[in-house]
Amino acid sequence: MPKHRKKGDLPEKDCLHCGRPFTWRKKWERSWEEVRYCSERCKREAKKTDKSESKDILK
Repeated sequence: MPKHRKKGDLPEKDCLHCGRPFTWRKKWERSWEEVRYCSERCKREAKKTDKSESKDILK
C-alpha cells in the first residue's frame, strides 16, 4: 500500500474568512479538524473583523 497520496485525493476545506478552498498540509496533520483559515493573513484579518464588529455593537 503506497504511503503517499495524490494531491487530488487530499481533503479540502473552505476558508471561513475569504471563502477560498485549501487542501490538507502535512503540518496540519494533527490539528486538521481545528484548522479554519487558509493562511495566517486570513486568521489575522478575521480577528480584526470580529473586534470591529463587537465595537460597533457596543456603540
